[in-house]
Amino acid sequence: MEFLGYKREGGKFGVRNHVLVLSSVSCANGVVDAIGRALPEVVAVTHGYGCGYGPEDLGVSLRTLSGLIDNPNVGAVLVIGLGCETLKADFLTQVVEGKPAESLVIQESGGSAATTAKGIDIASRFQKELAKQNRVLAPVSELTVGLECGGSDAFSGITANPAVGAAADRIVREGGTVILSETTEMIGTAHILKRRCATPEVGEQIERLVNNHERHVRASLGDLAGMVIAPGNIDGGLSSITEKSLGCIMKGGTTPINEMLEYAGRPSKRGLVIMDTPGYDIDSMAGMAAAGAQLILFTTGRGSTAGFPAIPVIKVASNSRTYKNMPGDMDVNAGAILDEGKTLDEVGREIFELSLAVANGARTCAELNRSVPFNYLKQGPTF
Repeated sequence: MEFLGYKREGGKFGVRNHVLVLSSVSCANGVVDAIGRALPEVVAVTHGYGCGYGPEDLGVSLRTLSGLIDNPNVGAVLVIGLGCETLKADFLTQVVEGKPAESLVIQESGGSAATTAKGIDIASRFQKELAKQNRVLAPVSELTVGLECGGSDAFSGITANPAVGAAADRIVREGGTVILSETTEMIGTAHILKRRCATPEVGEQIERLVNNHERHVRASLGDLAGMVIAPGNIDGGLSSITEKSLGCIMKGGTTPINEMLEYAGRPSKRGLVIMDTPGYDIDSMAGMAAAGAQLILFTTGRGSTAGFPAIPVIKVASNSRTYKNMPGDMDVNAGAILDEGKTLDEVGREIFELSLAVANGARTCAELNRSVPFNYLKQGPTF
């Protein structure tokens, strides 16, 4: 099977052809926002982090921001820096290969107003260059799809998540890659995931990862560790993190787990892989976008509105009530499994076919709404 994508140097294919304007430090956010207001079609991405990092966070920041720049959906990039930050704007553009990339430094470009004007000129030029590119046929095996859930309810684990799992199996059968994320929402399922791993070594890595997360949570919360779920999850009928986890891992379908990735790490194997991300949706999606995911399947029971910059996010509602209450936010109604007699495989096929349509250019609700928050994992102090 095939889709129509934008071919990049190195053989990757984007399902979008965005100009990305990115701040290297929070002090540059005003200029990035101003460029985004002047040119609404660019993807303007800001973050709240400062000019200094500890060693671990510096590595994560570099992997995440450079990974987002390198995502196949990005056709050109402009990075805006202040000038005195650790993670320099020009350093981020130096790692870019095969696409137009420039940087501006506010302290060296005449201040905010002058940098904004220069940035608008550069981004406008990039837009004109990208407008000349056409989509070409690409095999589905070139798709990398992230799997996410947020605002889960008691139906998530029996409708939306396994239906996404059925779609994930189809993607894997076509030679594609799917990324199962949210390690904290795998607590209680390490033994199940271990049995599904392609090799004993991967199984031991996954078991150690999930169990370490559980020990960390228990060290912080003690007897409350089993209730690490949001108030909305409880209102939706979930009772514990283990119950939520059993539903969460259903998104991964039934194929073997081939690899475990660090946060924002790039897959070296195709098929189903697991990434070590937090349960917070936005941080988790950032890790998968940095890994090269061209689209994300996002299940929700309570009704999450969050998309992600430069990456189409397909929202799958676990119940018909949420789907009908939020018609401009939900793309697929997995609640039809309960009240319309559809099978998991039928809804899985619907999700798979919509994924191909989105890869071909159809826009998701989150894209139409411009619901594209950005944040990424950070654990240490900012200075």
